[in-house]
Amino acid sequence: MTSELDRVSMVVLRYMRGPVFVLIVVYAIGITGMALIPGQDADGNVVYMNLFHAFYFFTYTATTTGFGEIPGEFSDAQRLWAIVCVYMGVVAWLYAIGSIFRLVQNPHFLLALNEHRFAGLVRRIHHPFYIICGFGDTGSLLARGLSDHWLRGVIIDIDPERIKALGLRDYRVSMPGLCADPTIPRHLIDAGVRMPNCKGVVILTVDDAVNARIAVMARLLNPEIHILCRSTTRRHIEHLRSLGHVTIINPFQIFAQLLSMAITAPRLHNLNSCLVHNPDVRLGQPVILPTGNWIICGYGRMGKWLYRHFVMNGIRPVIIDPEAKGVEGAAQVISQHANRETLQQAGLEQAAGVVAGTDNDHDNLSILMCVNAMNPDIFTIVRQNRHENQIAFDAAKANLVLQSSLTTARRVLKHLISPQVQTFLDYLRDQGEDICEHTVERLQMLIGDQRPHLWHCTIRDTEAVALTEYLRGGSTLTLRQLTRDPHSLDSSIACMPFTIRRHGECLMLPADKEPVMIGDDILFCGSERAESLLSATMNNADTLDYLVTGRDPARGYLFRWLERRGTTHDKLPIA
Repeated sequence: MTSELDRVSMVVLRYMRGPVFVLIVVYAIGITGMALIPGQDADGNVVYMNLFHAFYFFTYTATTTGFGEIPGEFSDAQRLWAIVCVYMGVVAWLYAIGSIFRLVQNPHFLLALNEHRFAGLVRRIHHPFYIICGFGDTGSLLARGLSDHWLRGVIIDIDPERIKALGLRDYRVSMPGLCADPTIPRHLIDAGVRMPNCKGVVILTVDDAVNARIAVMARLLNPEIHILCRSTTRRHIEHLRSLGHVTIINPFQIFAQLLSMAITAPRLHNLNSCLVHNPDVRLGQPVILPTGNWIICGYGRMGKWLYRHFVMNGIRPVIIDPEAKGVEGAAQVISQHANRETLQQAGLEQAAGVVAGTDNDHDNLSILMCVNAMNPDIFTIVRQNRHENQIAFDAAKANLVLQSSLTTARRVLKHLISPQVQTFLDYLRDQGEDICEHTVERLQMLIGDQRPHLWHCTIRDTEAVALTEYLRGGSTLTLRQLTRDPHSLDSSIACMPFTIRRHGECLMLPADKEPVMIGDDILFCGSERAESLLSATMNNADTLDYLVTGRDPARGYLFRWLERRGTTHDKLPIA
């Protein structure tokens, strides 16, 4: 395959071969003429200019810079040829410079140059990174989330305006971007899909068919890479499942699951919302969905998923949608658009809640305004399709908002931070609300009103140098000792372990006395400061020794000498 540099060189040669050929011919004719035309020296003898002097004279003459007649005074024939050389050189250089200006404005050259620069930036990434295909609302939110967790991303999007917007973002880490079609294998290779530190490909374009094609290309280029793909249609979901090791993100299914969680496990729903940094949620303050009759306005992709989970939880909603007919299990189906008349027909005044879930933001906001006018106390859920309408949806003040891009970005980020997060939440759901409440209370005691911060670390040389060396020496260390506060040994830093993945098994909510072992992958939750303190503990042998023994010995030759001298003086007999 042609490298990026070869492609740049090919474009340059393609557009500059004519001007270069003209310059070579003009220079050859001018230099040859000056070397063949005879001149005279001061004594009247016939002399000829050598090739070096002819080249030097033609070089400064072609640029209309005059340095005089060298190496001696010219004859009339030489002066006549010099005039010819001046005009030939100026015309040739004007043609060449004009061609250079056309080249730097040529879209093919700019594309090849950008690809070369982009591939170079990616090759210089030595930390783990993820490829993000699609930098729309979802991709932009995901990139921000990755940056907040100090994770790197490489962006590919076919829209040049989105790539320009990428350059204006103030991310914590560098995120190179390329305006290109991610379905083309060459661009995925430029983005580093075959690099060993590429940890996954996240596919987030708005077209499910395009997402499926990108997934196929990524799987062929790297059979082992993890793929996370947004898809909402059954046909493409079944196709993606056949690729193996693909995490399918369906925002409508996810929101329906979250709604079901809010109905059956409100405390778990609250914890999950806090872990994905929902700004409208506070830890320990769950949203309680009312029980009773519900109305679903819009029976599309989102409406069908919500309806399915409502029925699973024993709620038979009323459906309002012109395309909905004969829905099994529904309390009532009104095959019309949602308006004041149909909402009243559906029993809005006695209903517990309503869902405005069409694929049009203006229709959803209109339904919401109508609902608030008819029943201000009703629980409202609204679907937001476009991120730029955020201000209007904030003003509408719905109880729950489904923003497809935000829901997708949060779920993807949760997978990228650690796959153990979802496993832990599933464990809490199986254990019941009491265990979840106890976990939330313990977390609140540690971090107070701060937002929960998730991170995971693996006990290995690259992430925990001091701790790995300590354990290899035959010593043991418990989670309680590892999380002691170096500023106050009687207390712990503001974090708690959620899970430990060890030898393929996952230990949930490990006890403080649980020993830490080499190779453990531990998921922590706490404050960002706690992450920094824990990292310092695991990578600083002196800090680790102090936490284990409680002693802080002198360091450095001078302080150790002073310590020994002080100890010796203490042992001298008193006269």
